[in-house]
Amino acid sequence: MACCGKNGSNLGWATPLDAFNSGEDGREGLLYVIAVVPDHSRKFIPPSCLPQPLVRVAERNILATAGPDYLATIDADPESATYSQAGRIVIARTPVPYKGDELHHSGWNACSSCFGDKSGKARKYLVTPALASSRVYAFDVATDPRKPSLAKIVEPEEIKKTGLSYLHSSHCLADGNVMISGMGDPEGNNKGGFVLLDGETFKARAAADSTWSQDTTEFGYDFWYQPHHDLLVSTSWGAPSEFFKGFNPAEVATKYGDQLYIWSWKERELVQKISLGSDGLIPLETRFLHDPWKAHGYVGAALSSNVIHISKEVNGSVSWKTNVAIKQPWVKVEGWVLPEMPPLITDILISLDDKYLYFSNWLRGDLVQYDISDPANPKFSNRIWLGGSLRKGGPVKVIEGLPEDSPEQPEVPTVKGVELQGGPQMIQLSLDGRRLYVTNSLFSPWDHQFYPDMPKKGSQLIRVDVDLENGGALSLNPDFLVDFGAEPEGPALAHETRYPGGDCSSDIWVVETDPAYAEKVAAS
Repeated sequence: MACCGKNGSNLGWATPLDAFNSGEDGREGLLYVIAVVPDHSRKFIPPSCLPQPLVRVAERNILATAGPDYLATIDADPESATYSQAGRIVIARTPVPYKGDELHHSGWNACSSCFGDKSGKARKYLVTPALASSRVYAFDVATDPRKPSLAKIVEPEEIKKTGLSYLHSSHCLADGNVMISGMGDPEGNNKGGFVLLDGETFKARAAADSTWSQDTTEFGYDFWYQPHHDLLVSTSWGAPSEFFKGFNPAEVATKYGDQLYIWSWKERELVQKISLGSDGLIPLETRFLHDPWKAHGYVGAALSSNVIHISKEVNGSVSWKTNVAIKQPWVKVEGWVLPEMPPLITDILISLDDKYLYFSNWLRGDLVQYDISDPANPKFSNRIWLGGSLRKGGPVKVIEGLPEDSPEQPEVPTVKGVELQGGPQMIQLSLDGRRLYVTNSLFSPWDHQFYPDMPKKGSQLIRVDVDLENGGALSLNPDFLVDFGAEPEGPALAHETRYPGGDCSSDIWVVETDPAYAEKVAAS
């Protein structure tokens, strides 16, 4: 199973459709999964995969009983020897040398936006910011893809010099730099902006250029860019000092966001703010169509639980507009902390052929698929229940508000005898759109609050199969399970999944890599 793009380029593919149609050349043979230790009671084993200077850091900073977060490497190649071993084996664990980092999302030092680069750029490092500490870790996954090593650490002191902290999303840029979104200032107050790191040395850029823009926003979280449309869009979570304490609905009005921020990619400045109001409370993950020529995107508004459509509006000048493309009502319940439960959209994803939009409802417990062939008018396609708070036989009783296609509270599925914890959360789709990997941990303080058994029992990585020949029908694969509750040193919380050669949410394509670029520009 190849982990690189066509013609051996590990930067990816020239176009998203090339990736979608890459067949066995693009099949995921390995999975890299962020694993967060929910407490620090695990025994720490000195990591032989660390370079010697970092081993000394570990010895200074980790107590004998502490448990650091780690990168889990999982064999997903059904033709390999280790794939068939019991429990869908984790073949490597690469810990970080500090405890309590709260690893979360990750990105690459170079990706498909750099396709065709002649200067020697290579997809080598998985760049992983830490929510709690504001460190940035770079895992070397190229030297030995089956046993990654921790190559570089950017300490929080260097990050905080930019005025930003609490880092979240990481994306590679076509120029070889790495952009990371910040969600707060060093004191934990809400503040959005972007940090730039050199994609090889991971040094913060010179003081005057250490942030992508001197502009900042009230809140920060995720972002996506489309240079052809002079666009970067960023989203809003909340104040780190607040969300690390758990979720308090009473603080939504002042401590959480409802805005999208529109930036000029060329000028690196904030040009538009869009308030989504009650339909768009806490807009988190944002994705655009992978075809960089098209100007359509979406954002999942977590608390409102709606999907917001973003599109370009040209009326003398260019601006961006939004509308609620998919509306989900809250569920009326008994036996829960509130009389109504939001589905709580926590991740969204678009297939590389731009046909299907997927999103996860972490509290309600379902994963949903919409056909977005007409981007402005998504059509419901399929749904699968993967746990959640509405499970049959649980303490929560539904009074009203289940989806029309699901008249009864769902059974909690089991895979290989293991009952799934939590609800579907982070999702990652295979390049060919046929395999959807799902984890169920959101953020350890919120995991403790909403699913208190999950930190004790660990979370899971499962696979949902997508039948493209039958309208995208979804089915839970009964044979694929990575149970992070059975980790040898104790339970862990699995979060984001990445593939060595890039995937549907790490890679952003630009029009310049399109082989038909000159022809399309001339035609326009």
